[in-house]
Amino acid sequence: MQAGVIKDERTRKYLPWLGALAIFMQALDATILNTGLPSIAKSLGESPLEMQSVIVSYTLTVALLIPLSGWLADRFGTKRIFILAVGLFSLGSVFCSISNTLDQLVLARIFQAIGGAMMVPVARLTLIYAYPKDQLLKVINFITIPGLIGPMLGPAVGGFLVEKLSWHWIFLINVPVGLIAVLVAKSIIPNFTNKVGRFDLLGWILFSGGLTMLTLVIEKWNSPTISTIQLIMLCLLAVLMGVAYVYYARRAKDPLIKLDLFKITTLRLGLIGNLVTRFGIGGMPLMIPLLLQVGYGYSAMYAGMMMIPQALSNLVSRNFVVPIVRRFGYRSTLITNTILTGLLISCFFFITPNTPYWVIIILMIGNGAFNAIQFTSMNTISLADLDQETSSEGNSLLSVTQQLAVSLGISLSAMVLMIFQNSAVAVSSDQIAVFRYTFLVMGLITVLSSFVFTKLDKDAGASMSGKREYGDKSEE
Repeated sequence: MQAGVIKDERTRKYLPWLGALAIFMQALDATILNTGLPSIAKSLGESPLEMQSVIVSYTLTVALLIPLSGWLADRFGTKRIFILAVGLFSLGSVFCSISNTLDQLVLARIFQAIGGAMMVPVARLTLIYAYPKDQLLKVINFITIPGLIGPMLGPAVGGFLVEKLSWHWIFLINVPVGLIAVLVAKSIIPNFTNKVGRFDLLGWILFSGGLTMLTLVIEKWNSPTISTIQLIMLCLLAVLMGVAYVYYARRAKDPLIKLDLFKITTLRLGLIGNLVTRFGIGGMPLMIPLLLQVGYGYSAMYAGMMMIPQALSNLVSRNFVVPIVRRFGYRSTLITNTILTGLLISCFFFITPNTPYWVIIILMIGNGAFNAIQFTSMNTISLADLDQETSSEGNSLLSVTQQLAVSLGISLSAMVLMIFQNSAVAVSSDQIAVFRYTFLVMGLITVLSSFVFTKLDKDAGASMSGKREYGDKSEE
């Protein structure tokens, strides 16, 4: 079936729910894992402050394979690839559950990520093909709302499973959800295809190689198994592969990522904003559970329960994204919200071991609300000016950027945490001091990232927001 707006009423009605289910699976997996990391670390004999490789291995693999997912979906059909993706993700979850060492778990997470790299991007691509642009903001916002049930259930369910059963069960819960997604996909999702050329293997090697080297530098900076000279060499190799890809992409007929896409202003700034903003925000899902369990000594279940208000705030706030963007436009919304988000993250610096738990919950509620506005606005402005020819590649590039930013955000926050852990800050009688200073740095990075959105035009994304029409300066 060629890509185009669908007319079947049943498919139009239920297709967004399938996208929501895909997001639910990934969100549930991530939030359950974040809460369970300290327990997994104890079981495997590792430090809970150095378990970020379990998350980074997944997000980095997803980032590297997403470009292939768009090509596969266009070549073999969105329905076939989505079902394959869910199957691989579910099987990978089983492998995670039977892991006995950290290395085994990391390898299982990489296998799981092969499915995850295709699951959500293909679901989103299907929606882009299926709905007209003036309905896309509502549809994308809708699929994110049911998907947020995962973050709401994840922490509490993860804490319960870890305490009452074992951490292995936090992965097995993905299996029944995956079976439901496959059954629904067989009868609902259209098998859209698009004309594609040969997959750019050389471009993928250069692109993925550069990203892998960069992540290794951030991950291994304090490892005793790697020297400073080796780190510098890895960093130089990452830069060289990046430069080589740019040189190659300018001359290749069908490169992995066409550099012409960056001529689309809203896509370019949306991608840059996604990347730099998540440098600060991206580490929060790792830092907050660690703060609650390692810093305050809460149990996994209690820490999970404390995460629910943040997820609920995020869920409720999604309902206000469309009217906010329509009232103020993308530019003003993103600049203001990014600054407020950074300031709120910085407020975690002022917590102490004696801070009442309800104060922390209020901060988490605010963080959930601001994140809802931030992520939905950044994602939709990135897609605002894509057409039929650029939708697949632009959507893949957005997904790559998101996963890469999450990976780098987690790695950077873990690096900052370890820097403070190895400094005089850790000597303080305040056992949460290393977390406080980490939050301060993450907050400042987020505030500074707001500068990116000042480059947006006042009418940027008007085709989605409905605030203005291009060429018409009057309010609707």
